[in-house]
Amino acid sequence: MEFEERLRDRNVWSIGDGCSAERVLGLLSTKTVFLVIRECFYGTTKFEDFVTRIGTSAPAVSRALKQLESAGVVTRVPYREPGRRARDEYRLTHSGEDLLPVFLSLMQWGDKYLQDGRPPLSFVEPETGRPVRVRVTADPVKEPTSDAIEIRLNPARRR
Repeated sequence: MEFEERLRDRNVWSIGDGCSAERVLGLLSTKTVFLVIRECFYGTTKFEDFVTRIGTSAPAVSRALKQLESAGVVTRVPYREPGRRARDEYRLTHSGEDLLPVFLSLMQWGDKYLQDGRPPLSFVEPETGRPVRVRVTADPVKEPTSDAIEIRLNPARRR
């Protein structure tokens, strides 16, 4: 990347608190917050399931969900199982769904540089089995939504 001419002298300007990358990192500031988003994409909706699948404490998951809810990334939806009290499920909002390329690009980078051999999961088009990839382009492309992606377990990956 290269700055336009008037921005090339980095000592004469600053975006300060206006940096979108800094704000996103502030929102996704903990591992638990990011793993809650991962679990939302994987279909997790119930609080107890977040705690179990992430493998962290209930207070940490509660803080993460509150942070994501206040940012408008997840929303609470009431539900009631027969014979039980009413509870809340957590679902991604439209802005939460828009984190899909962020999530997939981090997974894609980790698959390439942090896995020894084959990664544990593949994200594919269900009909074709073709891998879903994130890439930077100036071309208009139709981005798939999370419900148009199938997650598959990679067989016999090397350790």
